Amino acid sequence: MISSNDLKPGLTIQVDGDIYVVLDASQNKTARSAMVVKAKVRNLRTGSNVELSWGGGEKIEPALIEKREMQYLYDTDDSLVFMDNETYEQIEIPADRLEWERKFIKANDNVNISSFEGEILGVILPDKATLQVVECEPAVKGDTATSASKNAVLETGLEVKVPLFIGQDEMIVVNTSDGKYSGRAK
Repeated sequence: MISSNDLKPGLTIQVDGDIYVVLDASQNKTARSAMVVKAKVRNLRTGSNVELSWGGGEKIEPALIEKREMQYLYDTDDSLVFMDNETYEQIEIPADRLEWERKFIKANDNVNISSFEGEILGVILPDKATLQVVECEPAVKGDTATSASKNAVLETGLEVKVPLFIGQDEMIVVNTSDGKYSGRAK
């Protein structure tokens, strides 16, 4: 069991049968009242964010999330198919649960799949993804007074703003947390 005082970002917990990852935690103690611990958490099954609160020192059950490396093979009409690299077992995850993640993974990419007691929760993305620019607006000469940018479409269909010097067929690095351009791939 974890004390509510020890909650910190990244910790996974079980509350009322749901599994949450802590995004932010704060403690509030005034002279007249007991300590209250509040945490912003994301439900790992639904993806919704909520705020939970506990008294100081209350016990919370941890959730042990398993991570397994799998290869993304292909997608069907309504799901994405992954293969375990060790057992060659294939699993399908509904596409509607991976709408954000599929913008950063390509066929044959190795990704980490998270699960809790055999239930598949989703894909754990790396911090950054390297993707190819397949469509790019031409740069307009003289449009560089400020940090100018243009629209680009990547191989996964993701649209990002890139600097003017980026051209078609270049490899760029994109942050997976916000989907923004991070730099050129080396």
